[in-house]
Amino acid sequence: MAGVKRKEYPQTGGRARETTKKVKTESRKKVRPITPPSDLEAQTDSDPIVESDTTEHSGDDDGVSWPSDDEETVIPVIKTGIKNVDDGTKTSNHSKGIEKVAGPGGRSNGPHNPTASKEAHAKQKALAQERKAAKPNADSIARAKQLWEKLRIQSKVPLEERKQLIAELFDIITGRVKDFVLKHDSGRVIQTALKYGNLDQRKMIAKELKGEYRGLAESRYAKFMIGKLLVHGDDEIRDLVIPEFYGHVRRMIKHPEAAWILDDVYRGAATPKQKAILLREWYGAEFAIFRSEKDYKPQSDLKLLLTENPEKRAPILRSLFELINQLVQKKTIAFSMLHDAMLQYYLNVVPGSEEATEFVELLKGDEEGDLLKNLAFTKSGSRLVSLALAYSSAKDRKLLLKTYKNTIETLAFDAHGHQVLLAAYDVIDDTVLTAKSIFSEFPTKESKQSESEQHADLFTYVTSLNARIPILYLFVSKPSSILPADDISLLKEIHGIRSTTSKKDPDIRRKELVKALSPSLLSYIAKNAEALLQNSFGCQFVSEVLLNAEGDKSEALGAITSLTESNGETPDYLQSPAASRMLKSLALGGRFNPKTKAIDLADPPLKFNDMLYNKLGSYIVAWMRGPNAFVIVGLLESVDFSHKDELKALIKKHRNELQNAVEETEGLVKDVKDKEGKMMEAGKKGTRLLLKMIEA
Repeated sequence: MAGVKRKEYPQTGGRARETTKKVKTESRKKVRPITPPSDLEAQTDSDPIVESDTTEHSGDDDGVSWPSDDEETVIPVIKTGIKNVDDGTKTSNHSKGIEKVAGPGGRSNGPHNPTASKEAHAKQKALAQERKAAKPNADSIARAKQLWEKLRIQSKVPLEERKQLIAELFDIITGRVKDFVLKHDSGRVIQTALKYGNLDQRKMIAKELKGEYRGLAESRYAKFMIGKLLVHGDDEIRDLVIPEFYGHVRRMIKHPEAAWILDDVYRGAATPKQKAILLREWYGAEFAIFRSEKDYKPQSDLKLLLTENPEKRAPILRSLFELINQLVQKKTIAFSMLHDAMLQYYLNVVPGSEEATEFVELLKGDEEGDLLKNLAFTKSGSRLVSLALAYSSAKDRKLLLKTYKNTIETLAFDAHGHQVLLAAYDVIDDTVLTAKSIFSEFPTKESKQSESEQHADLFTYVTSLNARIPILYLFVSKPSSILPADDISLLKEIHGIRSTTSKKDPDIRRKELVKALSPSLLSYIAKNAEALLQNSFGCQFVSEVLLNAEGDKSEALGAITSLTESNGETPDYLQSPAASRMLKSLALGGRFNPKTKAIDLADPPLKFNDMLYNKLGSYIVAWMRGPNAFVIVGLLESVDFSHKDELKALIKKHRNELQNAVEETEGLVKDVKDKEGKMMEAGKKGTRLLLKMIEA
């Protein structure tokens, strides 16, 4: 306002703010010396504050005298890059040394002491050491950490020295484990003691911590000690730790620290009985409160619990769904215990009901798809996703399958994940969608890889115990030859469901998928036959694909027959049992059907038998008396073999030679019994069978 003088405020960095009004010249002629804060309050608003706040009042007894107005004092300037308010200049961040800056009245302060900061840090460090030393067990913890530093580098500590260090370490921690375990540094000492201590020493630690395990599980650092204790401990230690979690599962599974150790214990350490007790608590508070430890036989199968107590169905399912939903919303979705609980819920709701629909919406509600992706890699989770695919509508199946985009390869190599792919094969009617979503991520012609990259990756699939299943499943005539027991039981369950939820005939669906996948596999066999036949899984892959694929197989069959001779000899890898079985299957032209007691020929016929016979020529006699004699048996048993009479005449011609080959092995190998206890002829059994066939 007019007539009111504006106040001046101290500027950050110790410089006075410029005012808009013109300052009287008399005020600049004489600058007052720095006054204590108490005296500043007495000054009027017209007195500008011009002293720097980087200069501290040293007191009366610090031995510092103020220079006169004509003297200059050198003071250090903090290199902040902030512009000087008075003159508009900018302090450089890269300037070195001491700058002369005018203090009050044009004066400068004294030179900067370069050792001041070092002394200050030394004082701070000494103070920190004093504080540590004042804490309980400071000396013990310090010595224990010294021992830990030596013990943790296992390769540099001899065995005898390690025993001595461990003995000293246990002398320190015995009776004080609780004091050590909750700290992040001394907690690692306890973990090392568990790793290198003997069983009695580990039990000592476990007993000292009795009653504290739930609290330790909720600790950011101590939870790892529980894992170490269970890994290096025995059944007694396990039974000491896990029961302390009973009654607290619902709280622990929602705790950010305890949830992980609880799930690790549930998945890897708990017995079936302990797992059942832990899982039952998901069904409601009464399962955590009303239980008996002695002679208690818990049952975690929710279907049996609901059968015994049908009146509790609604509260149990509501309690279970609420807990599941809480964890899903918090994105804590990687727990095996959660996946088991979700499966129990889905198995006990009526398909198509409001409860089932709400649950499927929960699965689809995760926009990033993390829930479905995590479910696919556990036993219960993969079964849950497979059942959801089987029960869902065509629209929901498409959404569920879309979630696994860019994850198909990982699913294929996983022990549980590949089940989701098999379920998709068997229930999705839109085979174009299935081929586009799944086959495009396999190393096939639909992928964006070069041919050499495709073939290198496809060999990895073919020779993998898990990844070969989604490749071969569509081609095998007997799925049990490649599927483990869990896969067979799950597919049987899915096939029972799809009869009411899928419209397309299963055989038509399979043929359409085979047609989409065949060209890539036939091309791969034609160009990589030698590498495939040197591996037992590769031999099975070749026989199944060539017998059941659709398309031109001549190039692939020609590649195999060309390998039967190399420099006048049969390669060793073709004389292996796996290669011999493959060649016999191709020679027969199909698979034996136990129901019809006949060979189911491929359509169109392979005619591999004629190709092989013409290629062998004079070497066929060596095959008759060698490991590949059963391949010649397959030629004689083949229905469409064109040179059967010619082959029989050749066998009769060399009967004596074949008989001598059999007699040479009779004294070397004893006859053995088959699975039914009947005597079997050992030695060259294929050659013996050929001789019997021409005599019949």
